[in-house]
Parts: sequence; structure tokens; C-alpha cells
Amino acid sequence: MIIDTIQNASKYFSVHPLFAKAFEFIQQTDLANAPDGKSDITEGLKAIFSNKTGVLAAASVAKFECHNHHIDIQLCINGTETIGWKPREKCKVENGGYNPEKDVQLYNEQPDMYFQLTNGQFVIFFPEDVHAPMIGEADIKKLVIKVKL
Repeated sequence: MIIDTIQNASKYFSVHPLFAKAFEFIQQTDLANAPDGKSDITEGLKAIFSNKTGVLAAASVAKFECHNHHIDIQLCINGTETIGWKPREKCKVENGGYNPEKDVQLYNEQPDMYFQLTNGQFVIFFPEDVHAPMIGEADIKKLVIKVKL
């Protein structure tokens, strides 16, 4: 997992061949006015914009998730988002089987820690990062970029 601000994004371009293109998309997009929805950025990159009211921690943890074939770049555009996290190696109790269509594995576990993102901060979740996003009491506008492995 990587947590940082968008101003430091270039430090992570070498981590994956598509990261430079993903962060270039962020820099070139009017994030504040982007409509909700999914779109393809380029081969291997998908953008998902959402603007929703945050949920209680219990509701998010009920869908404690990770992915096998994608990296998530999750950017908080506006609001305060709390996210739960736990390393996948410590997660033992699956919550259903792996869903290959959605590339998601759920766990019936509790996060080891919680952290917050605010405007212009992002987190990068790798397949070994189990996460519970969108915890909050107000509206959260965010962008998730799915990076194909």
C-alpha cells in the first residue's frame, strides 16, 4: 500500500508501467466536475468516478475486499474518507469465493488499521491489500483507477 498526495505522484511512476498514464489522466481531468460513472482510459486502465455519502465502518467492513488482477489507485477528490486496511496474508476467513467477473475476494475479517484521505490524497492498493473504503458521514467524491496487472 502507498499513501501520498497527488503532488508526489511522479515518485511512483516506476512501480507499474501504467502508473504514469493513470496519473497523467488525473492531472488532465477536471476532477471536481467529472460525472459519476465508468470509462476506459486506455488498454489496462479504467476510471470510476463516484460521489456518494460515506457509510458506517461496519457496512464497509462487511465488504472487506481485495483484487487478484488489478491495482486500485483511489483518489479522494472532495471530502474525508476513512479506509480500513489489513494485509491479505493475515486474512484467513473468506466471505464467499473469489468472483472472477468482478475481480474481487471478500473476507470476513476486521481491519488492522484505519486511515483517512482528504482532498488530493490517494492510496494505491495492491492485491495483497485488503481494504474497506468509503467510510464517512458526509459526501465523498472520489476516483478509482483500476490498473490491470
